Amino acid sequence: MSTLAINTASSKKAVIYRMVMPSHTCPYGLKVKDVLKRSGYEVEDHHLTTREQTDAFKAEHGVKTTPQVFIDGERIGGHDDTRRFLGKSVVDPKATTYRPVAVLFAMTALTAMAASYAVSGNPFTLRAAEWFVSFSMVVLALLKLQNVETFATMFLNYDLLAKRWVPYSYIYPYAEGLAGILMVAGALTWLSVPLALFIGTIGAVSVFKAVYLDKRELKCACVGGSSNVPLGFVSLTENLMMIAMAVWMGLSALGFVTSGHVM
Repeated sequence: MSTLAINTASSKKAVIYRMVMPSHTCPYGLKVKDVLKRSGYEVEDHHLTTREQTDAFKAEHGVKTTPQVFIDGERIGGHDDTRRFLGKSVVDPKATTYRPVAVLFAMTALTAMAASYAVSGNPFTLRAAEWFVSFSMVVLALLKLQNVETFATMFLNYDLLAKRWVPYSYIYPYAEGLAGILMVAGALTWLSVPLALFIGTIGAVSVFKAVYLDKRELKCACVGGSSNVPLGFVSLTENLMMIAMAVWMGLSALGFVTSGHVM
């Protein structure tokens, strides 16, 4: 058998029906087309260009969503169904994960190292370590402040002070951001140190009680109120980092240790 015949016989074909309208192109249609092509399929791409055309297609095939993929005349389904058919993982948007926090800390660490390199030519400095903590505080505050109402609601599930005084749940992200910014600058230590020490200590005690004493399974508000990060070690680490940074800068201000910041 010729090489051409073998390639023709072994070729894989898929048919996609997806929305491509003047005001909207379905992102899942683009994603499923891409994953099929990367999996070696020749794709026959059909566009549903009007709402009427889309509704008629759904009614004809008894489906509620598009895109829809067909392989060898059999309907496979939408984006997630196709990924499963191809043996690829499907992300569950409701699943708990530490990924947002891991990515955040990785980026703030790299940013701190980059800033240190720009200033001193060396990414591995004491200042880089200080900046890592303070940059992390600023970014964590930013994520909380994207939707402070949602953050406050989640925060009230476990923070001991917020449960007694609800306004604290709204104040917290601003206080964290302010302390972080002042620590980046090495300015107003008299304000940043007690502020970080106060919110960090209350946070650490609250998380420890909720997770390790009360054994509650909660989501952490540390990266915003819409996250699926479980409350536990990461949340405790965030607060312990604030406490450690506050103690370090306090000792530095008193002259007991040498800070990476220019005094």
